[in-house]
Amino acid sequence: MATQADSTPAEPSGPAGSVADPTPGAGGQNELRRDLNARHLNMIAIGGAIGTGLFLASAGSIHEAGPGGALVAYGVIGFMVWLLMQSLGEMSTYLPLANSFEAYGTRFVSRSFGFAQGWNYWFNWAITVAAEIAAAGAVVNYWAPDVDQRLVALVFFAILFAINAISVRAFGESEFLFASIKVITVLVFLAVGVLMIFGTMTEAPGTKNWTTGQAPFVGGFSGIIAIFMIAGFSFQGTEMIGVAAGEADEPEKTIPKAIRAVFFRILIFYIGAFVVIGFLLPYTDPRLVNAADGDIQASPFTLIFEKVGVVGAASVMNAVILTAILSAGSSGLYVSTRMLYAMAQKGMAPRFLLKTNRRSVPMPALLLTALVALGCYGLSLLSSDAYGWLVAASGLAGFITWCGIAWSHLKFRKAYVAQGGRVEDLPFRAKWYPLGPVVALGMCALVIVLQNKDLIFEGTVDPGGLLESYIGLPLFLAVWAGHKLVTKSKKVDPLEADLTRTRSHS
Repeated sequence: MATQADSTPAEPSGPAGSVADPTPGAGGQNELRRDLNARHLNMIAIGGAIGTGLFLASAGSIHEAGPGGALVAYGVIGFMVWLLMQSLGEMSTYLPLANSFEAYGTRFVSRSFGFAQGWNYWFNWAITVAAEIAAAGAVVNYWAPDVDQRLVALVFFAILFAINAISVRAFGESEFLFASIKVITVLVFLAVGVLMIFGTMTEAPGTKNWTTGQAPFVGGFSGIIAIFMIAGFSFQGTEMIGVAAGEADEPEKTIPKAIRAVFFRILIFYIGAFVVIGFLLPYTDPRLVNAADGDIQASPFTLIFEKVGVVGAASVMNAVILTAILSAGSSGLYVSTRMLYAMAQKGMAPRFLLKTNRRSVPMPALLLTALVALGCYGLSLLSSDAYGWLVAASGLAGFITWCGIAWSHLKFRKAYVAQGGRVEDLPFRAKWYPLGPVVALGMCALVIVLQNKDLIFEGTVDPGGLLESYIGLPLFLAVWAGHKLVTKSKKVDPLEADLTRTRSHS
């Protein structure tokens, strides 16, 4: 079996070989430490799926597509994410690596594809950290309108950096806390909503909000398509479990549990929330537009809590949303740092990024990522247009990562079987293979194509808007093609793919 430029000695193993990293938590010099346990991984996966996309963007989705259209759009995208998590679960359980997306692309597709995937993912979340910094200032402004939002953003940034600089355990515990707050909020919301629907706390609304105006499907098929991208953004971050696997204790046990629960999280938190909102709020409510623009007081969660007399509902939801932003910012800084560190191990990033401190935190990678995020935030203050382009490119980068997961999984399973591995010996087997990753890949590609709905449905061509919508795709292809041109890398032969399970995290 071929081994591609691994920087550390590998365990002698074949496709059905020894357990990856049989000495969890052993971390030596310049190595990560496996300090994330099952509850951390579960909450990281949950935290990635619950954020402002649910608390705020859900309002705009219902307003634009109606309750039925929003439910269908989020249900379809949720199903796609579940398929992707099945693919990721199979690979990350067999090969729990901190640079998972780059490593899988490198090992099973081509070195150039892996290179592009790694930098794409780093870019995605480094920019996202900047966006979360900016959002924190706006959220705190609700309570303290006279406070300089730039100062708030810097304080917020310092907190994110400190959480990540202390240790991976500190990150895991903070994410557990942040995600717990979000989960409790959603569960209370669902419980209150169900009681209201059945007339226990207020007069039963019946089905009138599902039949008023154009409901339940406002705008028909185009209305559903219009919010596919919004739904996709809401679920981005679920894949972080693939990166966290590189520092997971007993990944063969903890990762499958976290992956299997994804479907139920999506079902309960998103589908359940949209059903409740659909019954209790008409899509014609003008306040829903304001929520989509960031008005906390118009969040569907706030409006429904206020209906049952929750004192200070807006302040409560503002606090929850601030927690969601903290979670997203901290997680973004974590995964982008680990991706940069792991790429340095493979010679795809400068070697100085390999250094870790005594707590096994890759500080140079953390500092560089933090500086880039802070620089992008600074750019947002100088030029909103330039920053808007960065955010647009970052958003599309998430879907490119998802495409890479599905494609890598197809190549992984093919290589595994070609080299004599038995599917039944895999620590975790993805459901519906090969249909699952094929469907997920096709759906991701479709969402990318449909991002500019004005062009697709109205034939309206705005060169600036068109470029902003799709800028992330040519950037990714340019990095991929550029690396291939320089290195002359070839696609990986299934019989020569690196299936070695190592003690390292690279």
